[in-house]
Amino acid sequence: MSDFLYDWYLWIKIGHIFSVIAWMAGIFYLPRLFVYHAESVKQGSETDALFQTMERRLLYGIMSPAMTAVWVFGLLLAFTRGIVDWSAIWPWIKFASICVLTWFHHWLGYRRKDFIRGENRFTGRQYRMMNELPTLFLVIILISVIARPF
Repeated sequence: MSDFLYDWYLWIKIGHIFSVIAWMAGIFYLPRLFVYHAESVKQGSETDALFQTMERRLLYGIMSPAMTAVWVFGLLLAFTRGIVDWSAIWPWIKFASICVLTWFHHWLGYRRKDFIRGENRFTGRQYRMMNELPTLFLVIILISVIARPF
């Protein structure tokens, strides 16, 4: 299997990078939609239904498939011989950061369900603050993979 992975390494890496871009775009945008939904939309209105549709399509049409692809391509890269030095700290930091982003993705899914039930308990300001979390972990991932200071 590792020879196959090595032969397809560049294509797997392209798939991984493409998936990361799509996932991160969604993970940055969905909390922003929640900001506007929480601040400006009356529950039960046509605009509420529109926001719920946009949020659902973003989460299930783009973010979830992209996150799944990130994990699949990322694991394929991790299992490609000679690519990852598991004795170093950086792959573990990257892995932990990806786990946090995956948790955040699912947290956003639960917040979407809160809007559907009319039980949103977060303010626009709180969603703005939560929107900074993926930025922080993206920076950690980029530093750990590219600079490898750890």
